[in-house]
Amino acid sequence: MNLADYSENGIFAPRKVAVQLRTSADEVARTLGLSRDALQRSSRVEAPRTQRRLREMLEILNRVEPRFGSALVAYAWYRSEPLPGFGGQTPMQLVRDGRADEVMAVIDAVDAGVFA
Repeated sequence: MNLADYSENGIFAPRKVAVQLRTSADEVARTLGLSRDALQRSSRVEAPRTQRRLREMLEILNRVEPRFGSALVAYAWYRSEPLPGFGGQTPMQLVRDGRADEVMAVIDAVDAGVFA
């Protein structure tokens, strides 16, 4: 996964993210817990909160893609696989709650051989 494929003019571009993940920008907005406008209006796309959520999701997908073999399967995992120790919450839910660092820590621990 090349993060440059998801950017345009120095910011993450929601439409490029949607194309790469074979979904719609509306679905990406729902996945990130953002309004539809957040990914459609240029002023909102460039907002720190929008860019942070896009970056966090892409960083997580980038870390797990080698494990799953494709960005599409990594995206499905991100949206639907509950993480142990988080009360059945998925990475998507945790990122929406501002807990992306915890998701990345779990991924790093599993990659280091510590079983979460």
